[in-house]
Amino acid sequence: MGRRNQTLVQEFILLGLTNNPQLQPLLFFVFLMFYLATLIGNLGIIILITKDSRLHTPMYFFLKNLSFLDLFYSSVITPKMLANLVSETKAISFIGCALQMYLFGSSVTVECLLLAVMAYDRYIAICNPLLYPITMNTTMCVRWVAASYTTGFVSAVIHSSSTFTLSYCGPNVIKHFYCDVPPLLKISCSDTTLVEILMFLFGGLAEMTSLLVILTSYFSIISSILKIHSSAGRSRAFSTCASHLTAVCLFYGTIIFMYLRPPSAYSLEQDRVASVFYTVLIPMINPLIYSLRNSDVKEAFRKALSGTCVPLHVK
Repeated sequence: MGRRNQTLVQEFILLGLTNNPQLQPLLFFVFLMFYLATLIGNLGIIILITKDSRLHTPMYFFLKNLSFLDLFYSSVITPKMLANLVSETKAISFIGCALQMYLFGSSVTVECLLLAVMAYDRYIAICNPLLYPITMNTTMCVRWVAASYTTGFVSAVIHSSSTFTLSYCGPNVIKHFYCDVPPLLKISCSDTTLVEILMFLFGGLAEMTSLLVILTSYFSIISSILKIHSSAGRSRAFSTCASHLTAVCLFYGTIIFMYLRPPSAYSLEQDRVASVFYTVLIPMINPLIYSLRNSDVKEAFRKALSGTCVPLHVK
């Protein structure tokens, strides 16, 4: 019994997206293109916002952090997935699996909170514009972002430590393309009830609190916009929120589907499909959402291409 209470598995095998060797080269090429688009898109957003002084506002400060998070957590997952698609050995060490789970889990929680902060920023800008320079000053913006990162890192410690203190006696095959809590619980030889409760409570608390802030903010925003008599004014107000609201719907819809379901409704196949959507596709789509629907970003991009981007420290 003493030996069984120890973690016997020293590494895990990531089963990946498919066992079909004929599909793997095609999937490698497709996801490599997606990852390169993610790198180019998010790095482009970060560079544009950094270099163009007209984008040095709270909204774009938060957007730069969102692009960094998309770039970061995609890089935590995708390179290993690509390597496994062209490798016969699909192993990941016990420590590597724990680290991947921690970095990915913390990034997702930070992004949830950051999306809520961005919604609050839009609420202040539209509903209380006179208070905006005071409420969303540089110091407060940095504090909001720092609090989001701190909360995400602490929350991920709880999820990762509780998952990896369980016993894994074999088999060590994870039916997924990265280390996530639900598929690991499936192969644990310990009682996973407490971990499932912690995952639902702490993960659900961050996500649902953030979602509540977003819904409350947008309820007030929509109410204020509908009071604007000018159709042009309403259109401008809606356009400042459209990109963020689109990103929120994509991100939260997938997160809620994956992590806030009862265990009886959990399906590994459904989870893998949903995971591809928000680990690979959403980080690639977000830069397109924020650039194609944002006139300021499009103008900064045009000026950058023409070599006339406004310098960072223009007085």
